[in-house]
Amino acid sequence: MIKRNEGFANLTAGYLFPEVAKRRKAYQASHPDAKIISLGIGNTTEPLSPHICKAMADYAASLGTKEGYSGYGDEQGLTQLRAKIAQVLYNGLATEDEIFISDGAKCDIARIQTLFGRDTPIAVQDPAYPVYVDGSVITGAAGKANADGSGYKGVTYLPCTAENSFFPDLSVIKSGTLIYFCSPNNPTGAASTREQLKKLVDYALANGCIIIYDSAYYAFIRDSKLPRTIYEIEGARKCAIEINSFSKLAGFTGVRLGWSVVPKELKFADGSSVISDWNRVMTTLFNGASNIAQHGGLAALDEEGIKETTALVDYYLGNAKLMKEALTGKNFADAGVKVYYTGDSPYLWVCFPGWKSWDIFDRILDECRVVTTPGSGFGPAGESYLRFSCFGHREDVEEACLRLSKFKL
Repeated sequence: MIKRNEGFANLTAGYLFPEVAKRRKAYQASHPDAKIISLGIGNTTEPLSPHICKAMADYAASLGTKEGYSGYGDEQGLTQLRAKIAQVLYNGLATEDEIFISDGAKCDIARIQTLFGRDTPIAVQDPAYPVYVDGSVITGAAGKANADGSGYKGVTYLPCTAENSFFPDLSVIKSGTLIYFCSPNNPTGAASTREQLKKLVDYALANGCIIIYDSAYYAFIRDSKLPRTIYEIEGARKCAIEINSFSKLAGFTGVRLGWSVVPKELKFADGSSVISDWNRVMTTLFNGASNIAQHGGLAALDEEGIKETTALVDYYLGNAKLMKEALTGKNFADAGVKVYYTGDSPYLWVCFPGWKSWDIFDRILDECRVVTTPGSGFGPAGESYLRFSCFGHREDVEEACLRLSKFKL
């Protein structure tokens, strides 16, 4: 018989979000009349905007005509969309032929690991989006789990804590490491400053590292002093791949559309071109994003689309403001609960001193009937934290905040 990929055997637990869903389902089964409100998984909730919907509907309708029908497109994406992203979002910092359209940031993060050998050292922020580590385990790059449950042997964890302002000590990263970095960060919500990202880029350049920069939440940045792309930092084109998405920008979590940027200057140790191999991955292991979704992406980046998507993100940021007010109320403050939120992210990172993450998750679910996300599921440094997501209908968020305001620890 064919041997199993040992990477799957090395995974220590189920993926975080299905476990959250499992516990919610079990609670609902035992409390069938309970109205459970989710402030957990980062899935958008509001309808797509009219301008974007019309663009996709019109294109879909045209597929029913001889003149409008289209079959396979370029695996790298529609030329018009690549050019639009380069123009609107990068303004000269990346060119259209360096942009590759995909079916989402998570898919790109998983696929991009095929570029690097299983012996490539991995470094991740701790806490971090689980796919960085789990994907590395499956490909064999992360190795086996440590016996003490502290993570995986092939992964360097970079604790991002309140004490270091959620920006890690880079000196522990070995040379030649693949660094996964997310800003605004999921789950902490921290958006790195220009000075912090300069330190990251300089370290990568000096130590032969490549940064996989996850910028899926850039649209939530409202502080004009904060970078919205890694390529605003001098030198980043020589050491960074950027992954991005329409999921949070335009509510495309179910539509599925994202992109990656691989600069021409980025090289492997032998001097060969990273973009050449990434082009091969995209044309061999991927067959292109939906043409319908791509026309929605085009609409999202024109003048009317930008107006609508900005309003959509502002709506979610309004939810976050309400949640912050509830979570900094007297009942939480008296219990020593600390809320970390700057207004530049969809996530609030909340510390419950003395509590295990899954224990406080269960108690809030039981007493408030509100679903959150346990911080420990994002890495060891997430223990005692919960992530609260601002994605939700306003009336549900208001009801959840009311329930939380009555919660006693």
